Amino acid sequence: MSTPTSPAPGPAAVASIRPWSLASEYDRHRSIVEQLLTRVRTAYLARVVAVSQNSSVEEAGTLDLQPLVGQLDGAGNVIAHGVIHGIPYLRLAGGANAVILDPPPGDTGLVVVCDRDSSSACANLAPAAPGSLRKHDMSDSVYATTVLSGIPQQYIAFSTSGIDIVSPARIRLAAPSIALQADNEIGLTAGTQVVNAAPSIELDGAITQGEGPNGGQARMAGPLTVQQDVTANGTSVHQHTHRESQGGTTSPPL
Repeated sequence: MSTPTSPAPGPAAVASIRPWSLASEYDRHRSIVEQLLTRVRTAYLARVVAVSQNSSVEEAGTLDLQPLVGQLDGAGNVIAHGVIHGIPYLRLAGGANAVILDPPPGDTGLVVVCDRDSSSACANLAPAAPGSLRKHDMSDSVYATTVLSGIPQQYIAFSTSGIDIVSPARIRLAAPSIALQADNEIGLTAGTQVVNAAPSIELDGAITQGEGPNGGQARMAGPLTVQQDVTANGTSVHQHTHRESQGGTTSPPL
């Protein structure tokens, strides 16, 4: 006797069968793994909403960030991410030395995510137990660097022809000792005038190196060649005279 066989499913029955019900065991396991991986955050792009610092000489601050790539619901609708608060950012530093370059609001940057809850370590600045059992969570983000930025207006440029330091406002060097050394030449050009001393600056709470008569002493290892006259304390080097013992005056220097 032949074994009866079930009739093939009709179109309506086939339409009611979901794709994964026909998949292999491997495909079912793969689907589960892919769903779990969607919870693992590694790196993402975000826009800076607010920053606790403004290039002030303080310890590195924190940012408020909004991830740029939105989320999708089951129907494919885009849902924007909310703002993530209190995210630390990368500062190029070592010991008491640092390059202070705080990202301003509006910057778009690359954000990396720590694999464990790093809140306790950040608060204590020391080894600590995880603050919770969360893993690869966006709450443990670190703003690494600004990307997708526009044309800089203030910069240090390294090229094959040398190094350029450019600022539309000012460049100030402040130190107890500053040395300028060149094998060939040092050029100094000013749009209006070169003053006889640097403007007064505040260094470590003290006002030093004032302008004009408060400029302090200056020394130069000669010889010094001047093409025109030199005036010191109101007296010309080439046009001054001396009084004679008889009451007269000498001729100007030759």
